[in-house]
Amino acid sequence: MLQSGHPSKTTTNEALVPLSVDQRVFRTIDHAALWFSLGVGLLVMQVGSFLIPALSMQQALLAIVLGSLVGAGLLGWVAKIAADSGLASAGLMHTVYGRRFASLPIILNIVQLIGWGTFELVVMRDATVAIGRQSGVMKDAWWPILATLVWGGVVAALISGSMVQLVRKVIARVALPLVVLSLLWLTWQFLAVAFDLGINVIWDRPGQGGMGVMPALDLVIAMPISWLPLVADYARHGKTSQGALRGTWIGYAIANIWCYSLGVLVALVLPSADLVTALLLAQGGLIAVSLILIDEVDNAYGDAYSGAVSTHSLLPRWSVRNWGVVIALACTGMALVLPMHSLEPFLLMLSSVFVPLFGVILGRLAFGANTHRLLEEARNVHIVPVIIWIAGIACYHLLPLVLPALGSAIPTLAICFVATRLLVRTR
Repeated sequence: MLQSGHPSKTTTNEALVPLSVDQRVFRTIDHAALWFSLGVGLLVMQVGSFLIPALSMQQALLAIVLGSLVGAGLLGWVAKIAADSGLASAGLMHTVYGRRFASLPIILNIVQLIGWGTFELVVMRDATVAIGRQSGVMKDAWWPILATLVWGGVVAALISGSMVQLVRKVIARVALPLVVLSLLWLTWQFLAVAFDLGINVIWDRPGQGGMGVMPALDLVIAMPISWLPLVADYARHGKTSQGALRGTWIGYAIANIWCYSLGVLVALVLPSADLVTALLLAQGGLIAVSLILIDEVDNAYGDAYSGAVSTHSLLPRWSVRNWGVVIALACTGMALVLPMHSLEPFLLMLSSVFVPLFGVILGRLAFGANTHRLLEEARNVHIVPVIIWIAGIACYHLLPLVLPALGSAIPTLAICFVATRLLVRTR
């Protein structure tokens, strides 16, 4: 079983063994609920607000819709491969890059997941304190410390339970309806403000420049791309590969479009350096933001759980559950001491590693490859995929210098995908 109920050491590397059919219980609706919930977040809205005033509202919405469909489509594609094979992300990396070399991207993924998990706790802490101070409390200096410890404790407690039950009974049945109602309420409130200010004026307002549509597309795709190393850890539980593809794609695309668009709308009608503060100014904003904040827990949980699966793949003597608690506690400790907002550029730079990484994985496994046989026959290092990946990282960082209008994510992914299809021997 994934995540045994016993804390004793295990000799089975659960991350590198295909999940048995009886453990694959996620239906299309489960995938959709999970990825809609993971796609909703205060951080996503904040990034959406960055598109304004450089772009017009029309340009911003075009970038949001296209970027969300492409980014969520990539998530769905990897989800399909995982559901077909029953393998976690670590297993896919072993299959494509070789059993020994795969340790490098797996370690980088663990570092990224701990970093993003810590960042999520910081976002949750800051939002909690903002809500409290808006209500006239939490003004003492120790409140941020307490908020960090509380949210970190919640994540650690959740990860000590069953991931499957959390998704099917808590997220799908409880969290999802509440967060949808919150988004509907906030959207209604800020659309009302937009109509009061003159929706035609806002719609026709030209962008001020400084960002083209393609770089904006990169910014939108950044969020779904950041989930690429995690999606297989959940999608492997899918009953069917088509259900995993459809549910992941539809659920995440709707959430990403909605949250980015809401961020743009808030930035247009109520400009503020602090998006949470702007949201709280809406009628009923306190309740709505509080519900979204509670939903934010699953983002930190997702980072910790997948980090645990990846760590277990390297050190299988501890179970996924035990590693999950360790990583949740590590994220909590880092959130207390590190200046996380200054680390955001480092985390985004580290994420750029995974665009070409999964371009190669998709190129190798996307069209009916026998993943189980490839894993069994994997050598220590597969040289050609490794070279394509490293060249892809260089391409990602060089493109903005050479052809800034093209962006980085989509061209790099396409180059790595095509190179893999052409250069890696398919059997």
